[in-house]
Amino acid sequence: MARRIHQPLEDQEFDFILSMAPGPVLAYFTGTWPKAVEACRAMDAVVGELAEEYGARLTAVRTDITRCPGATRRYGVTGAPTAVLVSAGEAVASQAGPMTGEEFRAFLNTHLGELG
Repeated sequence: MARRIHQPLEDQEFDFILSMAPGPVLAYFTGTWPKAVEACRAMDAVVGELAEEYGARLTAVRTDITRCPGATRRYGVTGAPTAVLVSAGEAVASQAGPMTGEEFRAFLNTHLGELG
């Protein structure tokens, strides 16, 4: 069964999801403007696979830049798609631009390994 990807509608909901996550959070920021849509949709599929693969080790949060401007500023996101790995409310690592499944796994494995 596919693991759920949270989709907060506002900053307050984003912060609540982070506070309730039992471990690291993969917040991937998306946009709805024409140049971002295709790359963000491609990332949806990749993150969906990774959310299932990483299971309980990771909480995935699809974050719309316009709906969560506070989170966008807090984590220094300037474009979409951007992935931010968050632990205890702090950004551990970030990567701007689309990634393949293999690139995303390498990003996660490197930084999840640093968290213990």
